[in-house]
Amino acid sequence: MGFVMVEQESEFPAGFTWGVATSAFQIEGAAAEEGKGPSVWDNFCTIPHKVRGGDTGAVTCDHYHRYREDVGLLAELEVPAYRFSVSWPRVLPEGKGAINPAGLDFYDALVDELLAKGVEPWVTLFHWDFPQRLQEQGGWLNPASPEWFADYVRIVVERLSDRVRHWFTINEPQCFIRFGHGDAINAPGLSLSLADRLLASHHVMLAHGRAVQMIREFCKQPALVGWAPVGVAAVPASSSAADIAAANTAMAEVPEILWTNTWFNDPVFFGRYPEEAERKFGTSMPRYTADEMRTIAQPVDFLGLNIYTGTVVEADSSNGYRALPFPAAGMRSAFDWPLIPETLYWCPKFHAERYKVPLYITENGMANIDWVDLDGQVRDPQRIDYLKRYLREVRRAINEGVDLRGYFLWSLLDNFEWSEGFSKRFGLVHVDFATQQRTIKESAYWYRELIRTNGSLLNKPQ
Repeated sequence: MGFVMVEQESEFPAGFTWGVATSAFQIEGAAAEEGKGPSVWDNFCTIPHKVRGGDTGAVTCDHYHRYREDVGLLAELEVPAYRFSVSWPRVLPEGKGAINPAGLDFYDALVDELLAKGVEPWVTLFHWDFPQRLQEQGGWLNPASPEWFADYVRIVVERLSDRVRHWFTINEPQCFIRFGHGDAINAPGLSLSLADRLLASHHVMLAHGRAVQMIREFCKQPALVGWAPVGVAAVPASSSAADIAAANTAMAEVPEILWTNTWFNDPVFFGRYPEEAERKFGTSMPRYTADEMRTIAQPVDFLGLNIYTGTVVEADSSNGYRALPFPAAGMRSAFDWPLIPETLYWCPKFHAERYKVPLYITENGMANIDWVDLDGQVRDPQRIDYLKRYLREVRRAINEGVDLRGYFLWSLLDNFEWSEGFSKRFGLVHVDFATQQRTIKESAYWYRELIRTNGSLLNKPQ
């Protein structure tokens, strides 16, 4: 299904960035400690039956108290770059107004610890934990929300930018708009109309643009700025020109569920919404000004793509493409997501050709069924095999000219996987959530060797 990888005996480009990624709510814990305010996810976890097993982010990996240990793991694994997020309500408990000094102090100390261990910080400013107090004022539907975000970003940038050079504004708007504001299966648990979802997403994109402006204005050293949407991936069923065109059509479309590349990226890079959206959504489209589109389209330095799985498609004369069912016996992760490694070739290729901007894979990884063996080891050969398959496609894209400059594996630690609670383990490091014991998995040592060899480890047949 899809394309067969042709082995190429080459390393990755010099200067290619190898990293791992986490997010604040998923690992920090300390949900109500030292002045932190509630987020929509803290609130969502209190609603019965919304999170598997009644799990919450109250403690999760206790990273807030154990960050030195976790940075030590990054150093032991020789990971050069670490993408983490700042919790908005830890910095501003009410979402705006009074600053929580302890919250800023935590991120200050984390950045210092990373740099002391030779790890470059890549900071994400929003990874879904919207302040609950602002949600009660309308959340992303409030036209003031872009300015709320801009004020928060300025505070963080002023504090950390003497040491932090790499910034992401917003992570995966497709996810928190679709699942949080449409399907109600993620925080804040809303089922909004199409018009309101479009309006909320418009405000999110304005918030991105205002954040870029804040970073450019207040950063204390030259900064590299981007954002990290989902890479909605389609893979052609064959090498025919018709199927390749079908895959590109699928990746360009704008469905009402807003699981889409172009609705979010066309405004950022072109300063306009896709024509298809204007036609399809009609009176549901948000009203906006030329000044707002100029704000959204602030120049950025790169595009991050979070890609885990995708869809295989073939040409169809009536709709442009047809999605093929994934085989019942096909490879799947413990999340039941199909393994389609070619997504890390076709999706970056689509974005590179459309937007002509440097790319990073900012999340990729798999949920596996991991446990600590009787001898104290965690053996996860499926994750190693997954990474081999997907990273060979990254290399293929680079070798064919895609300007893809780095890869961040999700995730450093097993953690709170949103509405799935602690049931899905994505980490290179196993976490016993009862004892907080960390155990490095086999895949982590494999990834360390991959980094040491700048990817040439992929040339080994096993």
